[in-house]
Amino acid sequence: MKKKYIKLIFIIFLIIIIFILSFILDKGKKTIETNGELISNKKIEWGIKRNKNHEQPDVGKENRKILEENGGICLGDENEKTIYLTFDEGYEAGYTSKILEILKENDVKAAFFITAHYLNTQEELVKQMIDEGHIVGNHTVNHKSMPELSEEEIKKEVMDLHISIYEKFNYEMKYIRPPKGEFSEKSINYTNTLGYETVMWSFAYEDWNENKQPNEETAKKKIIDNLHNGEIMLLHGNSKTNTNILDSVIKEAKNMGYVFKSLDEFE
Repeated sequence: MKKKYIKLIFIIFLIIIIFILSFILDKGKKTIETNGELISNKKIEWGIKRNKNHEQPDVGKENRKILEENGGICLGDENEKTIYLTFDEGYEAGYTSKILEILKENDVKAAFFITAHYLNTQEELVKQMIDEGHIVGNHTVNHKSMPELSEEEIKKEVMDLHISIYEKFNYEMKYIRPPKGEFSEKSINYTNTLGYETVMWSFAYEDWNENKQPNEETAKKKIIDNLHNGEIMLLHGNSKTNTNILDSVIKEAKNMGYVFKSLDEFE
């Protein structure tokens, strides 16, 4: 009977040890020690809850806090009728030349967040963006979720593209948009050390699927109805709908009193 109790106690002890080790290992995956402090690698998936009457949306109190404490931006001054127009460009679908033409005609400067594939296949368009005073931002080499990467992998994803742009155009990128809208306190902290400011957004809609493009009238209404002060607007450059409605969206926003500014003028 005594041996039976000893065996039972031993099994319980093993279970407790396994539980403790599992907790430690799991914790190690979710945090990193920097300057003696643990920084979370918990994945943040950016999301927005829209408001009515052109009020600023709810981007998530805790997510915004982590972003802004690490020097990132998602919303400008709530008292200024300012819009910061940005495009994500993973690949070219034949619309960016027209987008650039519309921006030039309306005297609007935008930010284009590109991948390595975009640079390697559309060098002339990237040059045009730079030459015409737009910002070219880093969307990483392969568009991978950064919380899933090691620091070494993040550095390669960011800096390989950074170096390529610099070597081709003598242009130094300084803004980054995390692929898939996913980041962590750890990843944003690390990209800061690479000299980058993280730019999220306060408006986006389902415009990226070329095989399921939104109706132009509906899309324009959604964009206009959700204009708000300090807006960072995200559109995708591979959208035919965006290209077709962009001119009228810009003109209508201006008629409503909004001013389009560059990220370099962010406030």
